[in-house]
Amino acid sequence: MSVTAAAGFTAAGVAAGLKSTGKPDVALIVNGGPQKVGAAVFTTNRAKANPIIWSQQVVADGVVEAIVLNSGGANCFTGSFGFETVHHTAEQVARSLGVGAGDVLVCSTGLIGTGDATFRSRVLDGATRAAAELSERGGDEAAHAIMTTDTVPKIATVSRDGWTVGGMAKGAGMLAPGLATMLVVITTDAEISADEANQYLRDATRVSFDRLDSDGAMSTNDQVTLLASGASGVRPDPASFGAALSEVCLSLAEQLMGDAEGASHDILIRVIGAANEDDAVTVGRSVARNSLFKTAIFGNDANWGRVLAAIGTTDAEFDPYDVDVTMNGVRVCTKGGPDRPREDVDLTPRRTDIEIDLRTGDAEATIMTNDLTHAYVHENSAYSS
Repeated sequence: MSVTAAAGFTAAGVAAGLKSTGKPDVALIVNGGPQKVGAAVFTTNRAKANPIIWSQQVVADGVVEAIVLNSGGANCFTGSFGFETVHHTAEQVARSLGVGAGDVLVCSTGLIGTGDATFRSRVLDGATRAAAELSERGGDEAAHAIMTTDTVPKIATVSRDGWTVGGMAKGAGMLAPGLATMLVVITTDAEISADEANQYLRDATRVSFDRLDSDGAMSTNDQVTLLASGASGVRPDPASFGAALSEVCLSLAEQLMGDAEGASHDILIRVIGAANEDDAVTVGRSVARNSLFKTAIFGNDANWGRVLAAIGTTDAEFDPYDVDVTMNGVRVCTKGGPDRPREDVDLTPRRTDIEIDLRTGDAEATIMTNDLTHAYVHENSAYSS
């Protein structure tokens, strides 16, 4: 059910001809209320796609009626034509729904720097047909319509005390913080205000999507949106709602990691004993972005020296000669020196757990990443972006 698991929402996914495969490529999610609350976080890349520029304006007042998304074209670096296309798309959805275009979010994903009159007409046609096919059961179709190089749709749902949070995501490459090459829509029927939605979303993305760092490449089109209908009539306990939203976001982030292009290992880098959380994130990210470490994992080589070399490039507070490194439960390095033989580590399972103890404080953080494989290089050399 994904985005339609929460009461008050309808969705649809249709094939508009944007993908050469003929698969669904336009999705629409509509908030039927009674509340029309919306919040979003966006890529921190200075190079932003036209839909991002539009959506940042739309969400500013915290009111969102609908969100339309297309795959098969990023509509980025397409000049004034591209921004006009976004505006026309929002107007088309607004006319179909009887709402204002200024309350319609727009998202796109696909190739950068492409877009013409055919692209625009197909997006508009898809938006019109999606509006006609809206259904309380349309969440799964919408999740399929936003896929690009994804091999599977990503969905998650959590229910608590009479209210529900549901979500869908796409993304399989260019996964790096702020946010990743992802489009995510999360819905809830809980009663929350726009300010609360904004804070809940930022808190949840901070420990989920912003901790996903697959290849260090930041996209131009990233957007994570939270819509709240209030249809349950229940105002949730703040701690309970925050935990549920974080659970959905973390599930979707882990699904994105598991579908990363060409990956053969899902790597969770847990940094403990840090002076503060920022240091823990910095250290974890330095390892996640280290190509030598990632290729070692691809080769099933527990080369802990590459871990220490990577973290030594950071300005985090620790003594590199007083650090422990554990791989899949085997401590291979203690106090900056060898411990058990790295041959004792079994790296053949897809999941790989790395623990780095900085032995400095009590803070910790986990970064999610993947190994660097031949398949990743091939796929991204064959797929223009």
